[in-house]
Amino acid sequence: MFIRSISGLRATLGEDLTPEVVARYAVAFSSILPEGPIVVGRDGRPSGVWMEQVLVGALRACGRAVRQLGMVPTPTVQLMTEHSDAVGGIAITASHNPAPWNGLKFLDAGGVFLDADGNQRLWDAVDAGAGGLRADQQSGSLELVTDAIEQHVEHVLRLDAVSALPPGSGQPVVVDAVNCSGSFIVPMLLERLGYRPIPLYADGSGVFPHAPEPLTENLGDLGRAVVEHQAAFGVAVDPDADRLVLFDRHGAAIGEERTVALAARAVLASGHLGPVVVNYSTSKMVDDVAGMYGQPVERAPVGEINVVRHMQRIAAVVGGEGSGGVIYPACHAGRDSIVGLALICALMRRTGRHLDELCAEMPVRVMVKTKFDLASRQDMQRIRGLILERFADHVGATDDGIYLQWSDSWAHVRASNTEPIMRVIAEAPSQEEVRGLIDSITSLIGV
Repeated sequence: MFIRSISGLRATLGEDLTPEVVARYAVAFSSILPEGPIVVGRDGRPSGVWMEQVLVGALRACGRAVRQLGMVPTPTVQLMTEHSDAVGGIAITASHNPAPWNGLKFLDAGGVFLDADGNQRLWDAVDAGAGGLRADQQSGSLELVTDAIEQHVEHVLRLDAVSALPPGSGQPVVVDAVNCSGSFIVPMLLERLGYRPIPLYADGSGVFPHAPEPLTENLGDLGRAVVEHQAAFGVAVDPDADRLVLFDRHGAAIGEERTVALAARAVLASGHLGPVVVNYSTSKMVDDVAGMYGQPVERAPVGEINVVRHMQRIAAVVGGEGSGGVIYPACHAGRDSIVGLALICALMRRTGRHLDELCAEMPVRVMVKTKFDLASRQDMQRIRGLILERFADHVGATDDGIYLQWSDSWAHVRASNTEPIMRVIAEAPSQEEVRGLIDSITSLIGV
């Protein structure tokens, strides 16, 4: 399978993802950038090793200076691109996709993923066979950057919302980095914050011990380990460590939606006030938190690049997506589990509260996510018309499917960018209310 989307390129190993394909995309990417260095990093999957070698060789053959980071989180590639003279970056990752997959994410000079126009320009260059190799005997150069994660941690610790914390007491914290790019940087950050990390799945081998997406159903071992070790909390990240999932001291997952809300609270509580941006499918718990500090919340279409661009337009101080992706521009313009972890640790330390106690202070909100198959894109147009007619008085936005809103509840109906399915996500103060909301939408379209 081969997928090109706003999230870059993802494909299955073998016939779809080959050295020739990787080299072709590298050469095309080089052709659309101005002169200057390109940063390359990989998420830890074993296939990323050969892909990295192919990328470096192809870019050097184009005359590029390449900064090779090795196994690092995607946010580290973003940070090292944004805070340097690099003109672009490539993260070798398939995010949370299973082991047979890998992929490429392309960054501009600001360390931000290419937007729809940028990706289209790249796809056009690939399809046209654009790009030229240098005829020089010695072309391009290679710089091995061996301290990228140390630089990342130092940058995070210097943030105003994180610095000058009360001293740590060596509390144990269990880490599940799915043996990938978070394996060393997460424990490193925790140690610097005064905790005692207990690696559960953090050996850096790239071999997944369980399904790699950090969903509660895949993280049973982490919950049990938190209880067994009497840990202060547990940390899980996905293979490229841009999403953060936390477990409280009782071994219960707090929910990814709370990750973004707590990180937003940490920023606003530090005195860094301003607008907050999340996507349409993110919980209104973020609105509850922002309201505590009198700050507005705006929403953007699903997708990191869409949230980042909206944040940049209105100078938002913090944002993210409900999948556990925290974006704090004071560090860099991208989702970052390391930033999110540091912010929430800072909030716990400054308030003297445990994770479960902070969560208990939030209003109760119940979210339900469901999906169903679409026969075609024409189906989506028909369904769109029915929903717009039935809920005309509650349409909040239509730039990413349909976002419906009521005083204390909402629903988001959208077609997937990568699968022939429609997603319906809703949130309300109670299970009964949210089920009623979901049923009112699905019954309308005959599901």
